[in-house]
Amino acid sequence: MAVIFPFTAIVGQARMRRALILNAVDPRIGGVLIRGERGTAKSTAARALAALLPEVKVVKDCRFNCDPDEPSRLCTECQERLARGEELPVTYKPTSFVNLPVSATEDRVVGTLDIEKAIQKGERRFEPGVLAAANRGLLYIDEVNLLDDHVVDILLDSAAMGMNIIEREGISFAHPSRFILVGTMNPEEGDLRPQLLDRFALSVDILGIRETRERVQIMERNLMFESDPAEFRTMWLPREEELSQRIASARKLVNQVTHSSRDLITIAQLTSSLNVDGHRADLVILKTARAQAAFDGRTAITELDIALAAELALPHRMKRGPFDHTSMSMEQLEERIEQLRGQTVQENQTQTADLSDSQEMLKKKGMN
Repeated sequence: MAVIFPFTAIVGQARMRRALILNAVDPRIGGVLIRGERGTAKSTAARALAALLPEVKVVKDCRFNCDPDEPSRLCTECQERLARGEELPVTYKPTSFVNLPVSATEDRVVGTLDIEKAIQKGERRFEPGVLAAANRGLLYIDEVNLLDDHVVDILLDSAAMGMNIIEREGISFAHPSRFILVGTMNPEEGDLRPQLLDRFALSVDILGIRETRERVQIMERNLMFESDPAEFRTMWLPREEELSQRIASARKLVNQVTHSSRDLITIAQLTSSLNVDGHRADLVILKTARAQAAFDGRTAITELDIALAAELALPHRMKRGPFDHTSMSMEQLEERIEQLRGQTVQENQTQTADLSDSQEMLKKKGMN
């Protein structure tokens, strides 16, 4: 088995690494699109993330890696086994890494039902596709901008729904399809349509590192890895295990993370003030902020969590001219959130004052 370059050994690209980690904490966020020039560790980071993720608990012998702790999300075959009174055996598997080729067709992605066998023998036979292999794992799409738009749509739909449902000639089959979706692309080779771009929850634009010291680190670490991959990975193993345990703890905590009405107002005002179309960005920011809080070991989101989430969720959704920058800095986002907080406080004070004046007028009117 090939040795994977350690995730924690990647130099720089902090925003990309954070986007990947948060999707690992909560795959329901909806994936990340990494856009950048060649040789910026895009594919290396995706493979490295899958290698450090903790093992997943699955139904033994299930072709779809069903989660035995979620009976409502079992595949058709596991549901039928339960209906027959069988007890589902349990085992643990490493997190899978599935690489989708650019030439993939719809059938290759969703799987196929053997209609002929169903009609002739009354047997339902389903051949799993890429979505089945990727369930509970990481699905990587290199050069996603060169993939057929219809196939990209199917992948994004499955990532959002968490289920893959196949129906042919009155025969249906369903299996869970929840995965960490990572797409990479080089903008020089063409961009995604805006409709598809918006479907990726998070987006990161990365460039080659210009700082001399960090470029030297990249060369040194790559030479060490090429010289002895196993030894190099052993050197970084303590950091890999620490990050893996932190992600596992965050996964258990994320559903306990709370938010206030004030947090929701801040998110809504932020996206509205930046003229962001639709409501997907609001939901993505909330989910990402919750994942950030869980990763930091907290059970309530903060303004900083919202700003960090917005930094990843808004760049590819903001309306901009051809010469505008594609992202806002953390300082700009924090400043904007602080302004919105101030406006909210001022509006509440004004509303309270108006209410007091109205009550005073009613009292005077009653006295007269």
